[in-house]
Amino acid sequence: MKILIVNAGSSSLKYQLIDMEDEQTIAKGLAERIGIEGSKLTQTANGKKFVAEAAMADHVEASKFMLRALTDKEVGPLKDMSEIGAVGHRVLHGGERFTASVIIDEEVMDAIAENIPLGPLHNPANLMGIKACKQVMPDTPMVAVFDTAFHQTMPPKAFIYGVPFEYYERLRVRRYGFHGTSHRYVSARAAEFLGRRYEDLRIITCHLGNGSSIAAIDHGKCVDTSMGLTPLEGVIMGTRSGVLDPAILQYIMNNDNIDIDQMLDILNKSSGLLGISGISSDMRDIDNAAAEGNKRAIITQEILYTGVKKYIGAYAAVMGGVDVIVFTAGIGENGPRLRLKVMEGLEFLGAKMDEQKNEVRGKEVDVSADDSAVRVLVIPTNEEIVIARDTLSLVTQH
Repeated sequence: MKILIVNAGSSSLKYQLIDMEDEQTIAKGLAERIGIEGSKLTQTANGKKFVAEAAMADHVEASKFMLRALTDKEVGPLKDMSEIGAVGHRVLHGGERFTASVIIDEEVMDAIAENIPLGPLHNPANLMGIKACKQVMPDTPMVAVFDTAFHQTMPPKAFIYGVPFEYYERLRVRRYGFHGTSHRYVSARAAEFLGRRYEDLRIITCHLGNGSSIAAIDHGKCVDTSMGLTPLEGVIMGTRSGVLDPAILQYIMNNDNIDIDQMLDILNKSSGLLGISGISSDMRDIDNAAAEGNKRAIITQEILYTGVKKYIGAYAAVMGGVDVIVFTAGIGENGPRLRLKVMEGLEFLGAKMDEQKNEVRGKEVDVSADDSAVRVLVIPTNEEIVIARDTLSLVTQH
């Protein structure tokens, strides 16, 4: 079966077509600037690149362009749409309602809409992507795979905040966690890579990219994670502040006479790597500036390294030790220096790095020393294959 994976953003639509017989990606594409001037679709399939610049007023239009590109006589990998057996949609927030992926029906769509207050930046776009695909492919089964589902095994001691309990009961204020499909994939793949049983291991997964989160997976279940009610909590990220003293908000707002929406916009879009360094939200730019001696770039690096190190130490304490530490996503997979600096000083946990093995980017490899009691791995993430597998499993059972 060929499965289409759709990840809709507010003004974008990313997609991949995967043949589940051999789990190979046969096409991938991106429709960008949807509803904005200069919208275009770029697709790579069969070694051929296809670029179409055309007005896409909304996600329905973008979905039509996506299907046209996939079935294009010259560059498309499909003869017609009937070859698509199912569509898997990435959905950011499932709240407490969804602990696993589900076949999409009206009830599921209503539940995704109900969770918009918890995922205001992503859930509306995810819903638009689902509705658009349903409009252009009404008879194709569709599955929702939630970023939050993997973390639903966390116990109350990990997800309840120190605010009056009625806010949890009334408003569902709690830690949800994100990047669930990535943490799920790399933790399971780590066990497979090591030839060990997933249920026998204590694993800490570090998903470090423009958005970053760290998770503690104890004998196959997530028991803690660094992101919270929203993806704003945790380590510093590309433009997000990560964890901070909440009283800072009142202090800045009173001083600068700004409202809470402006404040949150600053925390989400002008903070983190960009805000501290004043250079860029891209770690590569910060690394280059630090190499040239830029002090703020060096401080930014150190804040990130220390932040990740703190979570590893905390999660090892929560699980009573750690067997495997995994680095993944853009910065985690491609940052030899970051991995080395994060692991520096963690020898007391039984983790030792091999500097030579660690000089690697984007490859699946064990970068720990031969005598390290804790295995340190680099595992490139593959959220799309998790979505595709869940989709295949659900539609074949249905």
